[in-house]
Amino acid sequence: MNKAQFIAALAPHFNGSKKEAAHAVDVVFDTIVRNMSAGNDVMINDFGKFKKVDRKARMGRNPFTGETIKIKASKKARFLPAKALKEIIAGDRKLGPAPKPEVKAAPKPAAKKAAKKAPAKKKAAKKAPAKKKAAKKAPARKTKKVAKKRK
Repeated sequence: MNKAQFIAALAPHFNGSKKEAAHAVDVVFDTIVRNMSAGNDVMINDFGKFKKVDRKARMGRNPFTGETIKIKASKKARFLPAKALKEIIAGDRKLGPAPKPEVKAAPKPAAKKAAKKAPAKKKAAKKAPAKKKAAKKAPARKTKKVAKKRK
């Protein structure tokens, strides 16, 4: 699932508004990224933990040449799934029913004192569909093999 599909899946929970769902997704991702870049862990119960990890410099090996190379120290993002998420993925625990999207009734328009009717629109005259000539098919050619089999 990519981000657009994720937003589309959340849209029903936002009264079908993909714009509001996209905004909510962007806010959540931005909050996670900002906290991780500051060095804080982001723990979401029953889902997992996002954390920033410092990797030390180390020696590695180039797989093509076999030559040893020095790998610089770096900082990486790591996700550690929670126990509940691991159990659901493994099939040891069942996932509950999906929450039903909230459907809010559209606000009723205010009653107008003097309702004006819009003038009736004229319907465009239907044009008769143009008749197309049927394309003539060329007779199928017989190959030598087929001609020999029929004799």
